[in-house]
Amino acid sequence: MAIAMTTTTMALAQASSSRLLEHESKIDAIIKDMSLEEKIAMLHGKNMFSSEGIPRLDIADMEYADGPFGIREEMEPHSWNSLHLTTDSATFFPTGSALAATWSIEWAYAYGQGMSREARLRGKDMILGPAINIQRFPTGGRTYEYLSEDPYLSGMLAVAYTKGAQNDGTAVCLKHYALNNQEDYRGFVDVRISDRAMHEIYLRPFEMAVRNGDAWGVMAAYNKVNGRWCSENKHLLTTILREQWGFPGMVISDWGGVHSTVDAVTSGMNVEMPGSRFMGQALLDSVKAGKVSEAVINQRVKEILRVRMIVKPIDKAEANSKPVGNAEEMTTALEVARRSIVLLKNEKLLPIDTRRVRNIAVIGENAVTKMALGGVGAGVKTRREITPLEGLKQILGNQVKLTYVRGYKSFDSQSRNRRQNPIQDADPELMDEAVKVAKSADLVLFFAGDNREVETEGSDRKSITLPSGQDDLAEALAKANPKMITVVVSGGPVDVSTVSKVSGALVASWFNGSMGGQALAEVLTGKISPSGKLPMTWPKKLEDVPAYATGTYPQNVENNNQGDIFVDLTRNRSNDRRQQLIANYAEEDLVGYRWYDQKKVAVAYPFGFGLSYAKFQYSDLQVKPVGNDFEVSFLLTNRSLIDAEEVAQVYVSREKSAISRPVKELKGFHRVALKGGERQRIIIPLHRANLCHWDEATQSWKLEPGKIKIQVGSSSANLPLHREAKL
Repeated sequence: MAIAMTTTTMALAQASSSRLLEHESKIDAIIKDMSLEEKIAMLHGKNMFSSEGIPRLDIADMEYADGPFGIREEMEPHSWNSLHLTTDSATFFPTGSALAATWSIEWAYAYGQGMSREARLRGKDMILGPAINIQRFPTGGRTYEYLSEDPYLSGMLAVAYTKGAQNDGTAVCLKHYALNNQEDYRGFVDVRISDRAMHEIYLRPFEMAVRNGDAWGVMAAYNKVNGRWCSENKHLLTTILREQWGFPGMVISDWGGVHSTVDAVTSGMNVEMPGSRFMGQALLDSVKAGKVSEAVINQRVKEILRVRMIVKPIDKAEANSKPVGNAEEMTTALEVARRSIVLLKNEKLLPIDTRRVRNIAVIGENAVTKMALGGVGAGVKTRREITPLEGLKQILGNQVKLTYVRGYKSFDSQSRNRRQNPIQDADPELMDEAVKVAKSADLVLFFAGDNREVETEGSDRKSITLPSGQDDLAEALAKANPKMITVVVSGGPVDVSTVSKVSGALVASWFNGSMGGQALAEVLTGKISPSGKLPMTWPKKLEDVPAYATGTYPQNVENNNQGDIFVDLTRNRSNDRRQQLIANYAEEDLVGYRWYDQKKVAVAYPFGFGLSYAKFQYSDLQVKPVGNDFEVSFLLTNRSLIDAEEVAQVYVSREKSAISRPVKELKGFHRVALKGGERQRIIIPLHRANLCHWDEATQSWKLEPGKIKIQVGSSSANLPLHREAKL
């Protein structure tokens, strides 16, 4: 019997001295030699994705790489228009929710490392990512880009991504700090939240990435928090980020997200992007008028130079001179995609048995739709993206006849520009064609879900209903052929009540990157067992989601013609906002599974859920003190002949507490590979620092003594092992 140790639980403790502090005396000497004009030039954008260095002193510009799941193509200096180069492609890594579905620290590290390698080849110094805002509700336009509804899972993956990128030489820029949890009206919404909920849920991933990951960059969000814009929020940027967490790095604005000069620079903002409206000539004038001290300017410049000194600049002649999207990064994208796929339901239809199945109907436009580009915001001009249909052809070869039909018309950019709703009726002609093909097939593979036009930066979905009449199509297909597998391609939860009912198997495959189609085909055909776990709860209906149930989202807007701050950036309308919206986080810390547990609301699929082709058994839970912490150990047995990976999860609850607490909270996890019939003792450290709550009176983390209940299992809803311990 082997013993598996894990490093997937780390204490939320003060990080050791940052690497950014290695060049303080050199930086001080540089600043003394700079003119005021040179200093001001560093504090705002030079081009759309760069800010000024110090040319006279041979200190290079800072080059930014958009976005968190692939290096964006090169843009014109002062617009969103492509330069149409032939050398600026990149690997399309699985998006944030797919990475989170792996629950893998090791592959999150490799993901960050791969992003850095490509950023370096493209001449970039800082990756605008990872995007680690909490998924407050499933309809958020960037749910696909963010990691999880749970702060611990998000934080652990953010730390690994950060270390992977920065150990390879590229700075990260954690975004969007903070509480940018909606896309609708993000440019003028004011989030109201208690300190405790803010620290325990929404700031926790950022704190972990700063303290434990030594993140070198942070991006200030568009919205307000408790009455102040994030770009000039002294409580966020100075009190919390710099003083409480000890962050020594640089803060850049989201594009067009600065609203003032004096307040922004004195509160902790380093670089206004992409222009100089507030932190250019206006800032220079403010210093000369005595409204901002040069000492403040020196400090902001110092924080930028700390990053510049640690990140080696790439010569512009070398940037974009070598191919990007190479085998090593494609392999990382494939391995992440393999581990992200979640099997939600299986009534003996998977894996596909090619001895019995000779004719497969592949139905649905998502079988052939590429997801690297689309919608508003960052995308990836990738050299390669294997679609699901291509993956199936690659794996199955001539063993099985594959017949593809479109089935429905996907929501596209033209529809979005015309403000059409993606929730439309099924196309009768396409449905008839699909039903005809389904009737003559041995098996139907129905590819449902969203695309990058439905889930997009700048706007939230209005519904989780499957678009383009897919529910009606699914029912028609099931009547024609009851042997149907539905694959949901999406970045976040959708309403699967219909497709789950009419399908013998249900799979979630995300926006899964350049190699996603191959990974999916390997899972469907049984070359590998599915091992992904949901990083967010899939609700039965939208009304059950806490932000909707409390009536705090969506907000009512009298004048809906104000546009989006990012979209309107080139028109210089980012501050033409008159109506102030309040986003009251009435659910406080009861986000995601915490809410459903507390309110006893049934869900479609719970947080942490994911089936396997193998059968795992949990047994013999032991908890013992180790110093000030605990060691949680248990036996995990693969009771099948199938080699597979499992994600074991540790939750902690308190039945008696002097303060309000969720029913249970994730406090540890470990991904492990077990061969058929193998048994391992899994050991997961449980740190007391991770059991603290935020005390508003002292503005610090505190540990409440008493009994805790430790529960272990395969999801938040399946925890067969439990034992008490005393703090």
